[in-house]
Amino acid sequence: MSKVHNFSAGPCILPPEVLSKASQSVIELGNHGLSLIEMSHRSAPFVEIMEKARNHVKELLNVPDGYTVLFLQGGASLGFYISAMNFMKEGGKAAYVDTGSWSNKAIKEAKLLGDVDVVASSEESNFNYIPKGYTVPSDVDYLHLTSNNTIFGTQIKEFPQSSVPVICDMSSDIFSKPVNVSDFALIYGGAQKNMGPAGTTFYIVKDELLGKTGRKIPSMLNLEVHKSKDSMFNTPPVFPVYVSMLMMEWMMEQGGVPEMERRNNAKAELLYGEIDRNPLFKGTTAVEDRSPMNATFVLTNESLKGEFDTMWNAAGISGIKGHRSVGGYRASMYNALPLESVQVLVDVMQELERKA
Repeated sequence: MSKVHNFSAGPCILPPEVLSKASQSVIELGNHGLSLIEMSHRSAPFVEIMEKARNHVKELLNVPDGYTVLFLQGGASLGFYISAMNFMKEGGKAAYVDTGSWSNKAIKEAKLLGDVDVVASSEESNFNYIPKGYTVPSDVDYLHLTSNNTIFGTQIKEFPQSSVPVICDMSSDIFSKPVNVSDFALIYGGAQKNMGPAGTTFYIVKDELLGKTGRKIPSMLNLEVHKSKDSMFNTPPVFPVYVSMLMMEWMMEQGGVPEMERRNNAKAELLYGEIDRNPLFKGTTAVEDRSPMNATFVLTNESLKGEFDTMWNAAGISGIKGHRSVGGYRASMYNALPLESVQVLVDVMQELERKA
């Protein structure tokens, strides 16, 4: 099989070593005589996997004492509602920054529970920048942010100072750069953007802020319940948790989050440098807000689309078609994507320039 350069926005690319170990576990986990996916989640081997996964999150992100790590189900889409339900008081209000499709969905879910103050938005420019200089109201229960926007290719570079608890959806850039966890009341996200396969969602929650809403919360949506059961209130998504654990071990073997950040910056500099240099391409986002995870760009001459598409397909490139909201192209460069793959894409862009 020829090499495929996987730029998919999600599910994300995973290292070959992780895929090899994961595939073996489907046949037999270790020497236990059972497949991981037929093994009881209450068995000692899986309890150990869950504990390792949770501890790896703490180690990679230097999570301080007083925070709990959970692996649950439902994706960030359920997290939109769970975060609001666990932090918005009965009859309360929350502040949201609207930076794209996912924050918009989070706003919609929060409105089911109380008042929402959209304190800043870049919707008028089709979300091609991150709003700055806005004021966070002091009378809200929390401020909600989306750190990285996969569709529009923007990323928050500096989080705002806030006198109220901050909640952040970090689905698509978790582990890509260091994060000061103590600045947040809750960090959550789907694993499938930069951490593992689809099927599990991570939550990093500040313990002392739970149980303060005054509302009755269904057990499956109650982070306190899941905390009390160590992510085992119900049957967890065993395979996604296991693969996420393997992915975190791979990151630690490579040098941890600082090394991931170094590699990601190198990939982003290579691709964005070509986008800016090559007259046949242009970026779609504000330069200062460009995401290292998701580079969005378009052709300056649409008549070259057919030829460019043929060329990158022939080079074994997969997953760079842009989202319909933006059009053009989107190259997602998650932790496991090698610099080599980015160079292949840059080579194709340069070849198109030579032919044009």
